[in-house]
Amino acid sequence: MAATAALRVGVAAAIAERDRRAVRSRRKRDRQFALLPAEQPARGLNRMVVGQLDLAIELLGADGRQMPTAEAVHETRKALKRLRTLVRLLEAELGHETAAREQIVLREAGRRLAGARDAEVMVLTLEQLQRRHRRKLAHRPGVARLRRRLVAERDEANARLLSDPALRAQVLTDLRAVRARMSDWEPTREAGLKHVTPGLTRLYAQGRRRHARVARRSRQRAMEMHRWRKRVKDLRYAAEALSRRDPGAEARANIAALRAHASGRNRSDGRSELIPELARRADALGEMLGEEHDLFLLAQRVREDDESYGRGTRRRLLKLIEQRRKRLTKRALRDGERLYRRRPKKLVARVRDAYAREAQL
Repeated sequence: MAATAALRVGVAAAIAERDRRAVRSRRKRDRQFALLPAEQPARGLNRMVVGQLDLAIELLGADGRQMPTAEAVHETRKALKRLRTLVRLLEAELGHETAAREQIVLREAGRRLAGARDAEVMVLTLEQLQRRHRRKLAHRPGVARLRRRLVAERDEANARLLSDPALRAQVLTDLRAVRARMSDWEPTREAGLKHVTPGLTRLYAQGRRRHARVARRSRQRAMEMHRWRKRVKDLRYAAEALSRRDPGAEARANIAALRAHASGRNRSDGRSELIPELARRADALGEMLGEEHDLFLLAQRVREDDESYGRGTRRRLLKLIEQRRKRLTKRALRDGERLYRRRPKKLVARVRDAYAREAQL
């Protein structure tokens, strides 16, 4: 009898573990920010919207058992940015009024959570500058004092955000309302990318115009670069969402490469890889523009508070920041020229062609 009871307990535990794994696998699949194999784009984007909302709600501690960490808040804001791109991409499908309403709610939710992350970025930017220029900054007491002050401001901002249940409750209420509305949305059954073509064309065209404005060396170049970065991130998230992730894709790609080599075709036209490559390039460019903007904000902070760590340190920091910003701007303009070299309609036509090829693999 004891052996039978132990066997039953073991079987029950195994079944429970199997069920937990199935739930985790299903949740991971639902939240994948890319099209699943054979998934129609409209349904896939709808799944991603709901999945990113579920992720944001979970990260904010919706169960009420514990307060979210600073890292959880950061990941929530990233989910909100991905959501805003999806709404922009789907504007023609959702309707202008619906898309505008959801954009306002998601933007306000992100703003409510922004303070702590902004303070954290200031600390990380200074630390990165210190690592890059160890000899010039490592032994300056003024730099150490500046870092201590930024760390204190970060900790205060984190404490204020994470201990504010009313703010968190408001954000959760807003996100749940968006989820309820988006869950009721019935995506088109039409195959292909026709329903996202207007949104993708607009995202790419906006980034292209922002690049041109930065290249013209306007007086407000720092602000123009920040605006450009937002559009670059839109392009990255849109391309990621329209890519497919399939565990068997790598194996098939290797087989295709071997067949091409055997037939004497050593190079592929690469068109089926255009969408993920577009995402990678936009991601790299967005990181450059992000670092440049963070340095711009740090320089503003240094100018506002120069007396606490000395004029010599202030001059040294500002000089190093300016040098780094110039290099980043030069590289960003070069990479931006490559990313935005095509006219929007031509780029979108290539994306649709790449999608069709990818769907056949």
